[in-house]
Amino acid sequence: MTLKTDYSSHKLVILGGGPGGYEAALVAASHGADVTIIEDKGMGGSAVLTDVVPSKTLITSADARNRFGKAQELAISVGEDDNPPQISVDLAKVNQRLIDLALQQSHDIKRTLERNGVKVIAGRGTLIDRNTVQVTDADGLTYELNAEFILLAVGTHPRELPTAQPDGQRILNWTQLYDLKELPTDLIVVGSGVTGAEFASAYDGLGSNVTLISSRDQVLPGEDGDAATVLENVFERKGVRVLPRSRAEGAEYNEADDGVVVTLSDGRKVAGSHVLIAVGSIPNTDNLGLDAVGVEISETGHINVDRVSRTNISNIYAAGDCTGVYPLASVAAMQGRVAVSHMLGDTVKPLRTHQVAANIFTAPEIATVGVSQSEIEAGKYQADMVMLPLATNARAKMLAVEDGFIKIFARKHSGTVIGGVVVGPRASELIFPLSLAVDKKLHVDDIAETFAVYPSLSGSISEAARQLHIMQ
Repeated sequence: MTLKTDYSSHKLVILGGGPGGYEAALVAASHGADVTIIEDKGMGGSAVLTDVVPSKTLITSADARNRFGKAQELAISVGEDDNPPQISVDLAKVNQRLIDLALQQSHDIKRTLERNGVKVIAGRGTLIDRNTVQVTDADGLTYELNAEFILLAVGTHPRELPTAQPDGQRILNWTQLYDLKELPTDLIVVGSGVTGAEFASAYDGLGSNVTLISSRDQVLPGEDGDAATVLENVFERKGVRVLPRSRAEGAEYNEADDGVVVTLSDGRKVAGSHVLIAVGSIPNTDNLGLDAVGVEISETGHINVDRVSRTNISNIYAAGDCTGVYPLASVAAMQGRVAVSHMLGDTVKPLRTHQVAANIFTAPEIATVGVSQSEIEAGKYQADMVMLPLATNARAKMLAVEDGFIKIFARKHSGTVIGGVVVGPRASELIFPLSLAVDKKLHVDDIAETFAVYPSLSGSISEAARQLHIMQ
């Protein structure tokens, strides 16, 4: 007979209701632990309310407009005189839909937590000592909660430039875009990382004229070079103006033109109707009581954690963007689940960052997993590589897909899949078989010998694997 462990005496207090916090709460509650979660903005945190959910909903609208733009290429008439077809976008309705969707998702998360026995507090928490959290709730009440374990999942907020302070009207951070009622005619995006590239792609898809200011040689610095090249080529073809090796010094409202002017470090100026500042994020670790308790943080303010999400204080854990591990909701959720498994003494599988699957929701999407080509070229790994363009794929031709590729990295001699890149429509879905292969250490022949539907985009994954087959 197997005895079930009683975790009811384990009291966990979680600061932050984002993916790291609410996923941890659900796992702990499922084991019978006493769980309280504190969040002042709403369950789901910024990921649900101002970041992942709303931005990807916006991108979905842009994707729909892009697909309508392919109508004539697919021999579908959308208007007698429109060439190319004129497709209007009601940004106020787009933004209202994404706000409603985010609020509904937040409500659903809160209801699920409460249904599973988690106590939800609307408010903010501060560490008093390693076992005590001071709460200031939405009603202005202040009180203390004792806890055996504490999980910090407090997230981040947009980094701002002192010389380009957001006003919510013309100079914007990414949380303020959803207040716009009309589509920007000329949007300047400062920052060519993931956030900047995604919004540049989205607003181009919605019909704005977009200028992307990049301080680096290419967009998406640090990402797969071939993928970045594809995106740059798409941007050029669609009319997105990319300014490489250009650093924004500041932005100001231009009253004469009722727009904005961005000044670059070399003295050049760029005019537009709106500017989005997308230059990274800052962890919400100030005024959290970390110093008083002795929780160590990095120079950037991120909370230092080990592979089981534990800080240097043995009963205090942290998860999500505030740790600086990976700014991904999926990683935050995994960190939260790993933290709970460890604190409750359950079997735990430490976080393996080299197996993280990530996606950039540009058009086309860019998905990656495992070892990168730059790591291989640096000699960190010995691997064979195959890259197949999607343009030769039958299903891609039917969908009028011109851009994208499948890339697989296999360990030299052994043939074990150690990484991959997918660039194309729904790359976020297509990366999963490669993610599974990396996680389970599958051989390229395991993929090659698995039936793929014909015609399908995933058929190119199978074909790439076949090309990596090693004759025995």
